[in-house]
Amino acid sequence: MLKPSLQLRLGQQLTMTPQLQQAIRLLQLPILDLQSQIQDALESNIMLESADEAQETASRAAESPREAVESRIVDDTWSDTRVIGPRNDSSWSSSEPRPTQDFEDHSGETLRDHLLWQLGFEKLDARNTAIGQAIIDAVNDDGYLVDSLETIQASLQPELSVSLDEVEHMLAEIQRLDPAGIAARSLGECLCLQLRQLEPGTPGLELAVVLANDHLELVAEHQFPALRRELRATDEELQDALALVRACHPRPGSSIFSGTAEYVVPDVFVRKQDKRWVVEVNAATAPRIRVNQAYAGLLSRDGDHDVLRTQLQEARWLVRSLEIRNDTLLKVARCIVERQQAFLEHGEELMEPMVLRDVAEEVEMHESTISRVTTNKYMHTPRGVIEFRYFFSSHVQAADGSGCSSTAIRAKMRKLIGQEDPRRPMSDNKIAKALSNDGIQVARRTVAKYREAMQIPSSSERRRIAIR
Repeated sequence: MLKPSLQLRLGQQLTMTPQLQQAIRLLQLPILDLQSQIQDALESNIMLESADEAQETASRAAESPREAVESRIVDDTWSDTRVIGPRNDSSWSSSEPRPTQDFEDHSGETLRDHLLWQLGFEKLDARNTAIGQAIIDAVNDDGYLVDSLETIQASLQPELSVSLDEVEHMLAEIQRLDPAGIAARSLGECLCLQLRQLEPGTPGLELAVVLANDHLELVAEHQFPALRRELRATDEELQDALALVRACHPRPGSSIFSGTAEYVVPDVFVRKQDKRWVVEVNAATAPRIRVNQAYAGLLSRDGDHDVLRTQLQEARWLVRSLEIRNDTLLKVARCIVERQQAFLEHGEELMEPMVLRDVAEEVEMHESTISRVTTNKYMHTPRGVIEFRYFFSSHVQAADGSGCSSTAIRAKMRKLIGQEDPRRPMSDNKIAKALSNDGIQVARRTVAKYREAMQIPSSSERRRIAIR
């Protein structure tokens, strides 16, 4: 018969404390998410303060009243001068055009809004307006009609019973709107709608419409001799028609709808100074925060301020977690720069093979930590803003036993193809042999895979493009 009993066991177990969990979470956050989280913490935790604002407040408090008044007067005068009077820029001369400032479009107008705005100017009754709105709702961001006429007809029921002829009539009206080629059901129809807006006497127009309707596959494959035979056209007539087709926009909706530009903010800066590479964390990526010592010193030792003590502990954890994040980011960035100096100085062809394990062993951290640090993190280098992940590439064994990265192989392939004779392009086998002569043993199928990944046509397609 079993009896309940107490047993004492000794063991070790790894437990993630709340502080460790917070440090890991902050480590993998991109810059924008990190800034948002810090701002939320500043607004919700009274024990946190911005170091920059505190320093500015202290400097203002140190000023005498007279100096503060004079400072305000100078600031007001400078502000009035900039707003009212013209600005005299000494760097501008009359022989150069005046510098202009580009402003980003924040109107937020979509393709649907643009089409509905034009539809409102048409003198249509309520019935046709409803049909037109249903058609516009079926147009995607590229400007193509994604639903069939039957589907649009069914979407109007039971509120409105319309025929297919009415839907098709309104589709023709929508296709007359700006931009040209809108609401097309295929690429050929989109090109034809744009071609029909040209003057009837345009050279090659009739042949261009035939190409758009029936022969787009041959045009895409550059089968120009077959096109000349099938259409019974001369070289000059075919070239005029092809020029008209290529001038059309295959995605007319994209000229109206454009997503908001996304800007990359580097996490670290890398520059060469005194013949050595220097790595610095971008201090502007996140606001500097610290514990508000004034509030922390007011806490008494009794238990009447448990909420404030909890906030004080959270504030200290957050400050410490940010320090750990910056230190880890700096260690990993320095390790990457140390290993990839040849790339930074000479380019992709000298990229060294490197995996997460290599960095993890050097900085004495786990691979999962390195993976978090290198995700969505960017480095500003003399060769541009580069993501940390770009420096990691697979290892390919060379003939002499040394390693070569896949990035370097792609760069060498791109160089070989760029130097080839356009009328006698190199096949994948020849590229593999050329790489073998450089000591890099790569199979033909690997060359084909890298070439397709770089969106480089095959040798036959490159030859066809060269002789067109």
